[in-house]
Amino acid sequence: MEVILKAESLYKKFGDTVAVNNISFEVFMGEIFGFLGPNGAGKTTTIKIMSGLLKPNRGNVVFNLESQKESIGICPQHIVVWENLTCYEQLVYMGKMYQMSSTGLKNRAHELLDAFGLMEKKNKLAKTLSGGMQRRLNIALALIHSPALVFLDEPQAGLDPQSRVLVREYIRSLKKNSTVILTTHDMEEAEKLSDRICIIDQGKLLVTGTTEEIKKTSGQEDVIEIQIKGDIKKELIPFLKNDPSRYELTSENSASFKISDPYATLDNILGVIKEQNISVDDLRLRKKSLEDIFIAMTGRRLRE
Repeated sequence: MEVILKAESLYKKFGDTVAVNNISFEVFMGEIFGFLGPNGAGKTTTIKIMSGLLKPNRGNVVFNLESQKESIGICPQHIVVWENLTCYEQLVYMGKMYQMSSTGLKNRAHELLDAFGLMEKKNKLAKTLSGGMQRRLNIALALIHSPALVFLDEPQAGLDPQSRVLVREYIRSLKKNSTVILTTHDMEEAEKLSDRICIIDQGKLLVTGTTEEIKKTSGQEDVIEIQIKGDIKKELIPFLKNDPSRYELTSENSASFKISDPYATLDNILGVIKEQNISVDDLRLRKKSLEDIFIAMTGRRLRE
């Protein structure tokens, strides 16, 4: 696959804090590349370096673009709109900065307003919009000139569930003509959207690959989660045969089992439940997730 962007040994330090610690990766043309990590991991700093808004202390970013300025779109993490311009005026103003023709700009503005559910708010000032609508407008502004490479920094932050689905589907549609670099701390959303994923923490690159590649190479296992009405350490754990898997007590009456053979372990647990007449509140088999992998790598949850 053709590489559209290559980050080479990026390093950025603010005072005594290393925000980006010698990371390298490639982004392929026409893919959605999920750039993931918890708050403070270095995602936004890396995005600023890649988009030319911040100079690294060391390292390079190499683009495979005809015109870097006109071929890149950026939606920042924090909402940036002109409060006293209407939705339509903002898109036209942004398009004129990219020297778009008047006819093409008008059509493109209406296309984006419709795609992001803002057509009814076309002539409303941005300051009168809800936070979610402002977020959608912010994304539209980054896309007005149909860029070949789009940076979306936490694009779904603050969106209601309906808006999240709308934005997710539109981001998917961008693959036809654009490459998307998406930063988020929401692993579930990243799994739904991304072709490949890069996970960073404390400025360091932990892993890069497709979701399935990361899961296969992580060594992590599927999980059985169970909650009973009594003391699980006394009523269930001692009766399991041959301690079939590693487990973690999540409360006095619940535990999670990391398992390589889910069916054998589940059969074992169900047998004990029947034999000991244990009352169960909840029992589920959960496939390993990217967040499970992240916790195993860093020892902390992604949404910290």
